Amino acid sequence: MLTEAGYQFEVVEPSAGVECGVCSRESPAELVARLAFEKAADVARRVGRGLVLGSDTVAEVDGEMLGKPDGEALARRMLEMLRGREHRVLSGVCLWNVPDGEPMTRVAVTRLRMDRLSDEQLDAYIASYQWEGKAGAFGYQDGLDWVHVIEGSESNVVGLPMEMLGEMVARLEE
Repeated sequence: MLTEAGYQFEVVEPSAGVECGVCSRESPAELVARLAFEKAADVARRVGRGLVLGSDTVAEVDGEMLGKPDGEALARRMLEMLRGREHRVLSGVCLWNVPDGEPMTRVAVTRLRMDRLSDEQLDAYIASYQWEGKAGAFGYQDGLDWVHVIEGSESNVVGLPMEMLGEMVARLEE
């Protein structure tokens, strides 16, 4: 259990990973945990009562975090970094029974490998705009046959690790 900025989170990781440091002082796990908590806290303040869920996802390769690209050039750069390589997708999830419960924040980590895409394949994918709004500039949920889960949760790659969320809900009911 890690404690950071007043909240605690667990990292559910299949194997040891690379910590960031290139782009911020936070590791990818710390970043998504903090963002998930902040999203849940924002909703909790507004609703005041109920079960609140916050989540955030980032891709990471060689210590560099890849969020959602804001244009074709950045999407291309991200995919060029990922093609032919192993990388990770991390999702932070914060579940909070407001107002009486304590926020429960966990991080799921999935290891993936992307095939070595040709420039033509990369051009076609960029032209499809399927990369928009997706961490790492790809959507596993789009049925891409060139992205493969090596270890971890497939639903995590889509952005909400359902297995981990189920465990969190079960812990609330204890």
